[in-house]
Amino acid sequence: MQHKAPKQKTRVILIHGLHQTPWIMRPLAKRLQAAGFDTHQYGYRSMRDGIKTNSARLNSWLETNHHPDHPIDLVGHSLGGLIIRDFVAQYPKWKIGRCVTLGTPHRGSVCADYIWRLTPAVVGRSYVDALDGTVAPLPKHVTLGVIAGNRPYGLGQLFLQYHNRKMRKSDKPPLNEQLAHDGTVYIEETRIESAADHIIMPVSHTGMLVNPEVAEQTRYFLEHGRFKR
Repeated sequence: MQHKAPKQKTRVILIHGLHQTPWIMRPLAKRLQAAGFDTHQYGYRSMRDGIKTNSARLNSWLETNHHPDHPIDLVGHSLGGLIIRDFVAQYPKWKIGRCVTLGTPHRGSVCADYIWRLTPAVVGRSYVDALDGTVAPLPKHVTLGVIAGNRPYGLGQLFLQYHNRKMRKSDKPPLNEQLAHDGTVYIEETRIESAADHIIMPVSHTGMLVNPEVAEQTRYFLEHGRFKR
C-alpha cells in the first residue's frame, strides 16, 4: 500500500531587523524547518538602503527564485516586519499566506526617534517611511499575527527609561502597562488594528529570536491564523 506524501507547507521568508544579518534568524528558521516549512532568510542593508529599496530587492529575489502562483508566508523581526508591510502593499501580485511580526514597531519607534535626533547615522535610511511610523497600511487581505515582548533588556532601554520618567511626570501620566517594553520597542508600538491576533510573551527584543515558545507560537499562527492560548 502506498502512502501519500505529506503536503508541502508554504515557503516562509524570514526577514531580520536593524543592524542584523540573515544569520540571526537561523534558530527560528531551523525550528520552522523541523515543523516542515521551507524557509529562506532574506538579507538586506538596513543602514545603507531605505525600506522601498529593500522591499524591491525582496521582490526581485522572489521573481528569480519563486513562482507567483505559490503562496508565501512572511516572518519579520522588528524593522523586518515593516519591510513586510511595505512589500505586501507595493507588490500585490504575490500570494501572501500569513505573516508574523516579532517586536515590530508598527506605530513607529520612540527609541528610533531619540536616536534619529541625536545620531541619525545609527538608524541610517531605515527611519524614513519605516521606523518613523509612516509605513504603508496593511492590505485587508493579509492575515497578520503580532508577537510583542515585555522583558526590558537591551541598549534601547536607556532611551525608554528616560522616556518613561518623562511621561510619568506629565499632566496625564500613562498606565504602567502602557510603558512596558522589550528593551527596544514598547508593547503599544507593536499594536496594529488590522492584525488578526496579538500576543505578549516574556521575552526581550533580541531574545525572542532564540526562544522556543516564540518559535512555537510563530509556527502555530502560520498554520492556524491565530496564536495558541
